[in-house]
Amino acid sequence: MSSKVYFGTARQARLEARETLPAKLDLILDHLHLRDRVNKETVVIKMHTGNNMVYSTIHPVFVRRVVQAVKDGGGKPFVVDVNWDTEGAEKRGYASEVIGCPVFPAAGPDEKYFYEHERPYKSIQKWKISGLIQDSSFMVNFAHVKGHPSCGFGAAFKNLALGCLAGNSRGAMHDAMHYDPYWFPENCPDKSILPQIVAACPHDGVVIDKDNPESLHMHFEQCNQCGRCLKVAPEGSLKIQPVNFHTFQEACAHAVDIVLSTFAPGKVVHLNLATHMTPVCDCFGFTSMPILPDAGVFGSDDVVALDKATLDVISKTRLIEDNIPTTMEVHTREGHPFQWLHGPLKDPYKVTEFGEKLGLGSRDYELVDVMPLEFPERSSLTYIAAR
Repeated sequence: MSSKVYFGTARQARLEARETLPAKLDLILDHLHLRDRVNKETVVIKMHTGNNMVYSTIHPVFVRRVVQAVKDGGGKPFVVDVNWDTEGAEKRGYASEVIGCPVFPAAGPDEKYFYEHERPYKSIQKWKISGLIQDSSFMVNFAHVKGHPSCGFGAAFKNLALGCLAGNSRGAMHDAMHYDPYWFPENCPDKSILPQIVAACPHDGVVIDKDNPESLHMHFEQCNQCGRCLKVAPEGSLKIQPVNFHTFQEACAHAVDIVLSTFAPGKVVHLNLATHMTPVCDCFGFTSMPILPDAGVFGSDDVVALDKATLDVISKTRLIEDNIPTTMEVHTREGHPFQWLHGPLKDPYKVTEFGEKLGLGSRDYELVDVMPLEFPERSSLTYIAAR
């Protein structure tokens, strides 16, 4: 059964406020009946406030509209993110006076307020869900769409998977990528070759293992699967294989499943804002040039359908290659545009596949355009008179 995903394109026919993205967000909130659903609810708005000098996160104008909608419906809203991002969030515009509600660290100021959930998955046994997430009765998952070095793409799934977990759970999800072996030392008896393998990678994706100087360690975030290292490594000694990259996305799906299980059915709304999409996550603490044209704003009750629809819309555009940092490279032009940059094995769709298998939603969706783009023959430019 298909799920509905509401969409407002970043394009507009006329230079009028009612055709802009904040106005289209309002229409999406209406379609999702957010105001009707939050009466007397404690509403946590999970978003990424970024840190340091990032300015490409969700603009406070959008956050304020969501906060106001919750208030209009009789809910009590507050924004959360991880502690090192909420500290200083007001410097990036996320002050209560601006967005209309307080901003809190999801697991407390020292990351010690969480609930443990046991679910064995590869090297992970327990998952720590932030206390303010699990304590809330309703959640608005408001994600900024961007690239990501671990999986190619970050949006609704990643906003919950990493942002709602506390302490070492986030690191454990990244470490799980090393669960399946990729270095086979028996096929490389001459250890003098190791430095040559390391030197072959221009992105520092392969390094000498700090705990074992006769072994190699992969930094999967830096690896774009160009294969230069494989040309130096003896056959069968080093493997660049899908399972290591896909593990992170499967871990994200498990984390989201646990997070959503703490809410009653119908008590979560998901939103994606696909503007100023940068190569890497907002947690890097800075903003680079956008690598894709602005797509628009999306909303759904189905996290799987939402991320799938967002990816599909973005896939119809091309990378703005002139905006890619000069230290990054495009070595494939196949697959989704995010794969062009981060590598073919970082398939952004995998997280939606894993999520669907866990019963989190459907990859089959109906895209409902809340304001279809018009193509009038001409439209006058409204003059704003000086006051």
